[in-house]
Amino acid sequence: MGIILKPIDVVDDITQEEFIEKYLKPRKPVVIKNMARKWPAYQKWTMEYMKEVVGDIEVPLYDSSKADPSAPINASASKMKFGDYIDLIQREPTDLRIFLFDPIKFAPKLLEDYISPKELMGGFLDKYPNMFFGGKGSVTFLHFDIDMAHIFHTHFNGRKHILLFDYKWKERLYQIPYATYALEDYDIENPDFTKFPALDGVEGIECFLEHGDTLFMPTGWWHWMKYLDGSFSISLRAWDKSWAVKAHSLWNLTVQRKFDDIMKKNFKKKYMDWKEKIAIKRAEIALKRGLPK
Repeated sequence: MGIILKPIDVVDDITQEEFIEKYLKPRKPVVIKNMARKWPAYQKWTMEYMKEVVGDIEVPLYDSSKADPSAPINASASKMKFGDYIDLIQREPTDLRIFLFDPIKFAPKLLEDYISPKELMGGFLDKYPNMFFGGKGSVTFLHFDIDMAHIFHTHFNGRKHILLFDYKWKERLYQIPYATYALEDYDIENPDFTKFPALDGVEGIECFLEHGDTLFMPTGWWHWMKYLDGSFSISLRAWDKSWAVKAHSLWNLTVQRKFDDIMKKNFKKKYMDWKEKIAIKRAEIALKRGLPK
């Protein structure tokens, strides 16, 4: 059977009514082709422009190695001047990525180049966009976002391959306890179903983004991303109206993260080994019970 992937819905444009009824309310992903064509960024955001406006600041870089259980969450693998990194990802494949880059701090003029899609929904965190840069072949591990926000993810200067899974599949995806990411011992692009049988039959959505495409990811959706070219994206985030989702976000960001940090600091590898065993056990139980139903 394998992992069952369906193609994502793709629209050129969409009205607020269509967006709310077909995608926001049912929390279903969609790619909107023309949204960013209205932005100055669509023409302006080249690699050279990014180097010009951001400058030669030193930025943290992340690779595809398995997380160190003793390291703080989101600890970087190395650092590099931003301009040198842009040259690197244009020149050759690399698994190094810039993760959750804050353009406001170093390049506030970038904020003039995009438009939050308020014509579709409200709740945008206008002053806090995130930017992501990756070299050809680099991968963002399978996870869902800790703040449980809705995300409009727009890609520039290349192609990106994305796999999406509804939150309900979390046990079958081997979610690590007290975390928002999956077991890092399998390759979701080419999984070993003998070692990880719970993945067999998991249903997801496959997506390919090109320059200017915008992916709407509803709250809680798991996502895995692979840069097919050296390129970059911006994510605009909006709160869900549900108080239950907001409470889940608050729990993730405070109680769960604090507990996890304390346990990692004190027990390191022993704690991580325990978490991985629990993830495997929960996945086996979910598979046996035929979850989710």
